Amino acid sequence: MRAPADVCAVVLAAGLGTRLRPLTMLRPKALVPVGNQTLLDRTLDRLAEVGLTGPDRVAVNTHWLAGQIADYVDGRVRLSFEPEPLGTAGALGNLRGWIDGRAVLVLNADAYVVADAPEDLAALLTGWDGERVRMHGVKAGLPDPFHGYNFAGASLLPAADAAALPDKPRELVRTTWRPAEQTGRLDVIPLPGRYLDCGTPTDYLDANLDAAGGGNLFGAGVQVTGEAHGSILGAGSRVHGTVRDCVLWPGATVAPHENLHRVIRVGPDLTVPAP
Repeated sequence: MRAPADVCAVVLAAGLGTRLRPLTMLRPKALVPVGNQTLLDRTLDRLAEVGLTGPDRVAVNTHWLAGQIADYVDGRVRLSFEPEPLGTAGALGNLRGWIDGRAVLVLNADAYVVADAPEDLAALLTGWDGERVRMHGVKAGLPDPFHGYNFAGASLLPAADAAALPDKPRELVRTTWRPAEQTGRLDVIPLPGRYLDCGTPTDYLDANLDAAGGGNLFGAGVQVTGEAHGSILGAGSRVHGTVRDCVLWPGATVAPHENLHRVIRVGPDLTVPAP
């Protein structure tokens, strides 16, 4: 299924990523690699599956390390810079002129999703009447669920709801989702697949290990003279010691004397544990 012409998409990528530091002191969370592909590219690929591509139909909001995102997307999307973070609702209010009366598919850039069927976002669009608020959900494991589900990184807002959002710091959970739930206007569509929000080192590592599927996943130009087991090896990384259930960023190095387990390695010596 392809998104109707009166639907656009906004990818939320302005967060500080504080729980994922120190990794997000080096890159914005949208550009951290999962399975040797940035989270942002994974999100843009999902949107492309339902026909949402290009700066007329896809926008990305930015704040923290915004220049990196601008350089990376290189005109592929509309960029919206926020001098101060506006939150999930304020980001859409800030884009009101670009949205221009359309409905909006809103995605979190830090969502890791593996769908059980192609076009997982099509589930939000299929049979939609243009009036109800929709979201992807996974069975509740956190407090305050929506109809027994936790939000799973994607929401579909009717044009009227999107147009009503202010360009001030606000969150969709208060401006839109809870009010729609209280008035019986919220649909929670079970996500057809797996979801992690990659907000912490543990969740980030687990998303990578899921992408590896139990084996090693090699980027281009990887050198292994030691041992690697069930790990993600970024492009140009070098393993002279042993890694097990690890993530190596591009260009990372593991020395001969090192035996790493469940960590993220960046460069020659930055090691972030993921207990």
